[in-house]
Amino acid sequence: MLKDLLFAARTLRRSPVFTLAAALTIALGIGASTAIFSVTNAVLLRPLPYRDPPRLVVEYMDLQKRANYSMPLSVENYIDIKNGTTGSFEDMTAVQTGRQVLPREDGSPEQVRIARQTTNFFRVMGARIVLGRDFVDADGEPQPPPPQQAAPSAGAGQGAPGPPPLPAMVILSHEYWQRRYGGDPGILGKNLAGAAPRGLLVVGVLAPGFELLFPPADNVEANPDLWIANRLSYDNAARNTYGLRVIGRLRPGVTLERAQAAVDAVSAQLRQSFPIQQTAGFHARLEPMHKTLVGEVRPAILALMGAVIFLLLIACANVANLLLVRASLRGGELAVRSALGAGRWRIVRQLLAEAFLLTLTGGVLGVALAWFGIYELLEIAPANLPRLNSIRIDPFVLAFAAAAALASAVLFGLVPAWSAFRLDLMNVLRGSSRTSGLAGAGLLRNAVVVAEVALCFVLLIGSGLMFRSFLELQRINPGFDPNGLLTFQILGGRGGPPPQRAATMRDVEAKLRAIPGVQSATGSFPFPLSGGFSTIRWGTEEALADNTKFQAVDWQRVRPGYFETMRTPLLEGRVFTEADNDPSRAIVIVDQMLALKAFPGQSAVGKRILIRIRTAEPEFAEIVGVVGHQRVTSLADPGREQLYVTDGLLGFGGLRRWAVRTSGDPASLASAVRAEIVKVDPQMLVADVRPMTELVRQAQAGTRFSLLLIGVFAVIAALLVAVGLYGVLSTVVRQRTAEIGVRMALGAAPATILGLVIGHGLRLSAAGIAFGLVAALVLTRLMTTMLVGVRPTDPATFAVMVLVFFAIAAFSSWLPARRAAALDPTEALRTE
Repeated sequence: MLKDLLFAARTLRRSPVFTLAAALTIALGIGASTAIFSVTNAVLLRPLPYRDPPRLVVEYMDLQKRANYSMPLSVENYIDIKNGTTGSFEDMTAVQTGRQVLPREDGSPEQVRIARQTTNFFRVMGARIVLGRDFVDADGEPQPPPPQQAAPSAGAGQGAPGPPPLPAMVILSHEYWQRRYGGDPGILGKNLAGAAPRGLLVVGVLAPGFELLFPPADNVEANPDLWIANRLSYDNAARNTYGLRVIGRLRPGVTLERAQAAVDAVSAQLRQSFPIQQTAGFHARLEPMHKTLVGEVRPAILALMGAVIFLLLIACANVANLLLVRASLRGGELAVRSALGAGRWRIVRQLLAEAFLLTLTGGVLGVALAWFGIYELLEIAPANLPRLNSIRIDPFVLAFAAAAALASAVLFGLVPAWSAFRLDLMNVLRGSSRTSGLAGAGLLRNAVVVAEVALCFVLLIGSGLMFRSFLELQRINPGFDPNGLLTFQILGGRGGPPPQRAATMRDVEAKLRAIPGVQSATGSFPFPLSGGFSTIRWGTEEALADNTKFQAVDWQRVRPGYFETMRTPLLEGRVFTEADNDPSRAIVIVDQMLALKAFPGQSAVGKRILIRIRTAEPEFAEIVGVVGHQRVTSLADPGREQLYVTDGLLGFGGLRRWAVRTSGDPASLASAVRAEIVKVDPQMLVADVRPMTELVRQAQAGTRFSLLLIGVFAVIAALLVAVGLYGVLSTVVRQRTAEIGVRMALGAAPATILGLVIGHGLRLSAAGIAFGLVAALVLTRLMTTMLVGVRPTDPATFAVMVLVFFAIAAFSSWLPARRAAALDPTEALRTE
């Protein structure tokens, strides 16, 4: 074998152009497939970085009768389910995350990401504490009742103070410990700055690299700075206040189905005990943690992996054709070697050795391309792609690259080897080159080209469908005008009683409006396309008699002027005024979807609906206006109905998201916005400053990512197929030169020869397209969840791609056909 490899190396060195072309073709296929496999490996295949991850499940709450799914749980539901399913779960934990502001030593505000979790969280997940201690059960004891509810001590009056509040126990993330405190071990036992009156008492430091892996839709911070022990208190009055993301660890040997049955039994008891749970259709649902994390991106990644495998197969087919052409040109050499004693298997082995050397060269170049390609992938990857920081070329990815290279060598090496095995040595040695004409060109080469065309056509269809989806996204009206809009968060602040908070909000708006170039300013929470949306109950008067009539609605608290600043159209009634921004005025504005559902065929303005937003029981609110529907969670999905209340209805101060509409470039006002907010309150922190157009682009990122990659793969594939088709026809012309000369000597016009060659190329393409159509009709159905506003069998896309490919085939066929038509019959006949 070593002799074969050394001889193959000398042979390939004598043909540098062929060797380079073949190696680069293989490098493209292996490089692209390795880069995409690194994403597949990190996201879909690599186990979660927790202890025994297959036994981890995530628990969601579904309110089935209100079409509200994958919600967090309340403290009470979590505790009841945990206590009622101990036979199925080894343990169960819960976490919720957010952001807040802490003052530094100099008094300046700092934004920190926080997580509040049950004290067993790190033990369930298998996280290590590298400094200090883990949480203990005492860290999660409920806070004592407030003083006015505390039982009076002996001899004391009714107003005697209760016990002091308990401090919040904190474990720092390793990254925050290094960044904020320089890795100082003396931080243990200290109270973090600005954490009065309860305090944040540091008890430990987490091992580096730990992160929370939840789907983006769950709005969970992946890398909290502070992990705070949650002092859970059980109160049935708060059972409908949801916020906990629950993770369970199954007992060894317990299946997901058995655990779900145990959870279903507890859910049924809760529905029986609490009417609201019954009317809402409360169910707790278990999902494997890894499956939940990748569920949204799995179809896109599998589609990309399929596309890149197609590209690798096309590259293999292309190299196989190159080797077939090369083998046909080396027929004399192979025949002489056979005549000198080399058996057929010896010749086949030699050709396979050349294929392996080509693959080795292409594989090394491909891994280098993949290494650079991963960095480019990370630049364009959408935000909803989990575990981005773990995408790399590791030993498993290298093993895939080696396997892909080995499979490629076998695929494209066997084709010329089989051809050589069937070589008619006597005819070659006699110098015979007669064939049956153009129609009798090598069936093997033709079959390879047909396969290339079929694979490439499927890729072209996929890229066409993604392009159509991207165009549809561009045409979607989000319900607001993102141009000229600068968005940002305002965190922290001194707070105070409601009148003071209301004055602060007015002051913030006034300062923002005074900035040169600002046309208007407003505040809202949540904010379109920035996450954080939740639902409340709404219903018409008939829901008073039948609780099942209540439905879920997305809601926002906004300042007066919100719709004007966002340029959301007012369809009926009026918008909020400053006089409406009052806790005593129970008024709402609804979007057209809710108005049509609540009052079909009627005007919604002046009507009353029931909402549960600030009281335990629903209260009536009057509709004063109807606005256009906003796409707030996704551009691809219209989402559910929307309802808007004033910030004042809920006591002021809940507006974390703000926006200013400008007459120029919104990004240029970022520093001015920060300066004005500091004037209002130095404890306020402005964060996440970016133009609204960036949020819109981010919402399109998933479709753009898939379009770009599938499009690039399709273009490369089309080029490879064009080269392959050109190579086959060029070989046909070269081998049939004498026949073409005879045809022309007998009166065939150049146009006839041109038509013969082009027709041969188009027939091969038509056969490939026919097979590709059948494959595309089946495979594109797997892209359904990736498409927006277009069906996977869209006739227009299929028709356009057929025309595009025939144009590519015609051009690839025209070049060798032109050379054939220009042959001098006399010179052609002399080659016989």
